[in-house]
Amino acid sequence: MEGKPNLTLVFQAVQALYHDPDPAGKERASVWLGELQRSMYAWEIADQLLQLKQDVESCYFAAQTMKMKIQTSFYELPPETHNALRDSLLTHIQNLKDLSPIIVTQLALAIADLALQMASWKGCVHTLIEKYNNDISSMPFLIEILTVLPEEVHSRSLRIGANRRTEIIEDLAYYSSTVVTLLTSCVEKAGTEEKMLIKVFRCLGSWFNLGVLDSNFMAGNQLLMVLFQVLQRDETSTNLHEAASDCVCSALYAIENVDTNMGLALQLFQGVLTLETAYHMAVAREDLDKVLNYCRIFTELCETFLETTVRSPGQGMGDLRTLELLLICAGHPQYEVVEISFNFWYRLGEHLYKINDTALHTIFRPYIQRLLHCLARHCQLDPDHEGIPEDTDDFGEFRMRVSDLVKDVIFLVGSMECFSQLYSTLKEGNPSWEVTEAVLFIMAAIAKSVDPENNPTLAEVLQQVVLLPETVHIAVRFTSIELVGEMSEVVDRNPRFLDPVLNYLMKGLREQPLASAAAKSIHNICSVCRDHMAQHFQGLLDIARALDTFALSTEAAVGLLKGTALVLARLPLEKIAECLSDLCAVQVLALKKLLSEESTNGKSADPTVWLDRLAVIFRHTNPIVENGQTHPCQKVIQEIWPVLSDTLNTHQADNRIVERCCRCLRFAVRCVGKGSANLLQPLVTQMVSVYQVYPHSCFLYLGSILVDEYGMEEGCRQGLLDMLQALCMPTFQLLEMQNGLRNHPDTVDDLFRLATRFVQRSPVTLLSSSIIVHIIQCAVAAASLDHRDANCSVMKFMRDLIHTGVSNDHEEDFELRKQLIGQAMGQHGQQLITQLMTSCCFCLPPYTLPDVAEVLWEVMLFDRPTFCRWLENALKALPKETSGGAVTVTHKQLTDFHKQVTSAEECKQVCWAIREFTRPVPIAATFSLHRLIFC
Repeated sequence: MEGKPNLTLVFQAVQALYHDPDPAGKERASVWLGELQRSMYAWEIADQLLQLKQDVESCYFAAQTMKMKIQTSFYELPPETHNALRDSLLTHIQNLKDLSPIIVTQLALAIADLALQMASWKGCVHTLIEKYNNDISSMPFLIEILTVLPEEVHSRSLRIGANRRTEIIEDLAYYSSTVVTLLTSCVEKAGTEEKMLIKVFRCLGSWFNLGVLDSNFMAGNQLLMVLFQVLQRDETSTNLHEAASDCVCSALYAIENVDTNMGLALQLFQGVLTLETAYHMAVAREDLDKVLNYCRIFTELCETFLETTVRSPGQGMGDLRTLELLLICAGHPQYEVVEISFNFWYRLGEHLYKINDTALHTIFRPYIQRLLHCLARHCQLDPDHEGIPEDTDDFGEFRMRVSDLVKDVIFLVGSMECFSQLYSTLKEGNPSWEVTEAVLFIMAAIAKSVDPENNPTLAEVLQQVVLLPETVHIAVRFTSIELVGEMSEVVDRNPRFLDPVLNYLMKGLREQPLASAAAKSIHNICSVCRDHMAQHFQGLLDIARALDTFALSTEAAVGLLKGTALVLARLPLEKIAECLSDLCAVQVLALKKLLSEESTNGKSADPTVWLDRLAVIFRHTNPIVENGQTHPCQKVIQEIWPVLSDTLNTHQADNRIVERCCRCLRFAVRCVGKGSANLLQPLVTQMVSVYQVYPHSCFLYLGSILVDEYGMEEGCRQGLLDMLQALCMPTFQLLEMQNGLRNHPDTVDDLFRLATRFVQRSPVTLLSSSIIVHIIQCAVAAASLDHRDANCSVMKFMRDLIHTGVSNDHEEDFELRKQLIGQAMGQHGQQLITQLMTSCCFCLPPYTLPDVAEVLWEVMLFDRPTFCRWLENALKALPKETSGGAVTVTHKQLTDFHKQVTSAEECKQVCWAIREFTRPVPIAATFSLHRLIFC
């Protein structure tokens, strides 16, 4: 933004943003105001807007701007301005306290974020309470500040560093009892005033969440008694009830280590058990909001006391009444209630599975049996439901979660016992269709965990299911088809069922609502019963030819072809070529028609449909071919290549289609391996030609596949190196653009996959080339990229590259490799280590650190003395203070870290050291990132 805008213009933009009826006008105002917020002028403009207090909109924009600037750009302000900013914000929040609660919250956040970054503001909590404690009108915004302050300590948008964070938490812990005393006083003065109670409970919950409240002090505090009184009262409003519930849940979460918080734990345990009557009252009044709140509290209680319950079930705070509360909730007619408790039941199952104590399992088995009974009832569709069960709506997603949970806890009951009990409910009596469907659904969830060996119940179930008449509700048929697919292992062990099962599934395949489910089940049968299905290959081929006459989803159609290809691979070798050609013919013909712009007779005119189908065929046709035998798929793929080549040329500007072409070619090359050598030269030529004009990253990925297959072939190495160099030039041009690395993470990912394959297959070829220097420079620059896949590929390349000079695998070129790596590290080693340390501290998320540690480990193994010097230089370059005056890293921390890394005997020790050292560091050193230039 050029020059400071006048306030009139800012007011006009804010008004346009909120009130302009023209969307284009709103958009222009939004863009302009966004630029203003990013500029240095935003500080002064926001302050002036808050002083003028002209209207709610401009004050909200100003408050939001202040919060954002303090969060992200605090380093712009010189330290001597910090006190003035603090005093100004406190004046603004006092003057604007009655204008809007949202503005008060934004300003409270700004003050909290300032306090966390401004190291010179000592004892901020004490300062605030002392300043406003005696002014009743200031109490709402004081409590608001005290609420957001502990919440912001761990804010991701506020990177304040481990040292400063520790200092803050210690300071807040010191003043926590003062805050609780203030809140207690507020409750005494406010009585039953709802707004103040909500604010108090929110604030108390925030301090519980930070984990700084003294549990002994809280155990005897009357705020706990007030909380449970509010939750016990039938007349409590919804908003107050929710605030109280949130606070109790936070308190329960805060005492997860029950043994060290015994007093508070006991108070909360006994308090929650008193809420059962209130829960029943909420159910009677059909107050679902309160019911959900109680269930949240009961679940959090069970989560907190889980280990106690498993360690001493039925004793003390291992009282099994906690599980009874959850099962009472599970009996509520609304499935949303029981869903809240799913994570607890999963964790309970996990604990019991690890302990593997039969006596313990016996204690908890009845509770799991009752839970399963409730879940089966909740999975029932409405009696007036028409059509098949939906899996994309909320209820469908709930049923999927039920299916996952049942699989996790079924071991406690016994898969076979549960399966048999479910089946007996269908045999005995005459259950309604919705009960039948729900039972079949649960049976489908556990079918695979039942041992199919000599199991008469499974065989009987399968026999009865395939005899279901077509007159039953279509939802029952749908779920029974899914059950048959899950019982594919039973079919494999009882091949006599194969024909009736296939006939049953074929009936479903011909009906539009059932077609996709039937196709999925046929796919499962093909995958598990491959040898038995070989005799049915002609039938599968007929289905594949008529695929588009069935009403299948894309996923189901591809799944059917996958199953067919799996069976195809089990045919005699002499039959595979002809059958593969027949299987591919429909797809190839469709592509040819699209290329010649002929009518497709109602079939898809999207090439990706046919390319995806070819890809899945090539991917899963993997016959066993002995050495010396010609691969049966080789001839077919060579015949199909011209069509794929023409499709690639015709659609070379369309990334979606090109990506599918490359994927198809990738699986074709993988399918026949060395047998695709004839395709290598024309394929590489075409890839390079198209990439010069349209740099689709998928060409780099395909290149990595070619290097993987042919990189160890002496006659192919130079050609593959030429390919790499030709692909690198446009790639570097793309990544050298402004924000090129950040804007093209897929290209970074695929480039370093390709380079890594070269390191793995022919390291000397790559290391001896002129391109290696540029690739290493690119890797150094890309080390700061926080994209998961891209960063992983960059680190893997650097690790594998350096490892070639470390690993003496008794190959004759080891000394040459070591020499070449030494030259590369001599040029780039210091830059690499400095960049890795800077990236760890200021750019990369924690999950990337193990990969970085592996690179550092390999460099250290290669040349430990030089690495020690490089690391020391990199650490010296790190900033030691934030703009707010907080210490980011002490000299002792630097020396301890250097010693831990350089004396490490295992890579994991390096990783632990980095994790500890880089626990969110403030972004005070952004200058070092901005100056990184891609070479």
